[in-house]
Amino acid sequence: MITSTNVKNGVNVDQLVETIEAVQQNPELAKFEFRSKNNWIDGGHCVSSIKSFYGVGQEDTTRQETFTMECDHPNVLLGNDKAPTPPEVVLHALGSCLTAAMTYHAAAHGIDIEGAESTLEGGIDLQGFLGLDPEIRKGFDGIKFKLKVKSDATIEQLKNLAKFSPVFDMITNPTPVSIEIVK
Repeated sequence: MITSTNVKNGVNVDQLVETIEAVQQNPELAKFEFRSKNNWIDGGHCVSSIKSFYGVGQEDTTRQETFTMECDHPNVLLGNDKAPTPPEVVLHALGSCLTAAMTYHAAAHGIDIEGAESTLEGGIDLQGFLGLDPEIRKGFDGIKFKLKVKSDATIEQLKNLAKFSPVFDMITNPTPVSIEIVK
């Protein structure tokens, strides 16, 4: 017997619907905790490792690999240019999450996405980071996200679907961050 899977935009829609129904019946299944361990190498060079997470009511044990990501700074910012800067990684996370959110939600609504590519830009004035002007923000003064999509959906539909992105929410709404330093 041959079974076919209902896949749209690379998303298993049947599994997505089952997930939605399971969460509606038991909202605790929707609670996830993602983790990252960061090790400083030198200067602005750090390496993060990511493997374990909690989700669907239990500790996940399915990941076989530990993922690693590096950050550094270019020479002009006193780094060794061995990896992207942390702000560049934020742009990567935002672009990836906006695109994935749009794609998943489009699949759930029966909307085909044939292609998508984006560019992101974020400006930073180092006077804030350097402590030279307390009126200047330390982070991005804004982010421009431009997404080119091949789809029959309207631009407004696609924009609304992309806004389901958790990273978009984290960046556009204050997220509490606690800092604990131990010696």
